[in-house]
Amino acid sequence: MTNQRKPRGPYRKSAQRREQILQAAYEAVDEYGERASLHDIAARVGVTQPALTYYFPTRDELLIAVLERWDVQGRALAGASGEDQSMIDGMVAGTRHTTDHPGLAKLFVTLSAAATDPESPAHGFFAERYRTLAAEVTRDVEEKQRAGAIRADEPAEHLARAVIAVLNGLQLQWMHDPAVDMAAIAETFTRMLAPPGGTGGAQEPEQPPIGP
Repeated sequence: MTNQRKPRGPYRKSAQRREQILQAAYEAVDEYGERASLHDIAARVGVTQPALTYYFPTRDELLIAVLERWDVQGRALAGASGEDQSMIDGMVAGTRHTTDHPGLAKLFVTLSAAATDPESPAHGFFAERYRTLAAEVTRDVEEKQRAGAIRADEPAEHLARAVIAVLNGLQLQWMHDPAVDMAAIAETFTRMLAPPGGTGGAQEPEQPPIGP
């Protein structure tokens, strides 16, 4: 007879408390950006700050967990339009997720810049994120190239990296100037990925020679 272990009460409660802290941190960062304090987050959950560090030993670990959640939600939003939508189109549509959460967007940009240092606690998260994202977008570009929907005269990986770079750059510009329409500009860029028309445009008709 096989004994099946069932989750015990303390473990369930511990997981629930961790989820409560993560959600409180998500909301605090969404409201205050990187200025969100552990004291405020603990107060939202109704625990002491030492109790909070039991689940997230450092502030960096908590902020990275918040970014992981934001990233997952952004990907879900980008893919919400259905199977017919390409990943690039989904990423463009997902810019709304950024504009709806300026505090989280600011944290993303701040930690992303700091994470270029290999010693940064966030280095691993961002390095893996960009590797995975670049690979996914590259596969999407390759499929669209085979279907004739995206220009095939440039390497798929280069185009994929360019898409990611444009979206990240637009996010930074939008943070400096909220009037920047990220979605509209991103759509302009995606139209530039279309296959060249013929030889690159209409040419002047050949003129008959002048003279006798």
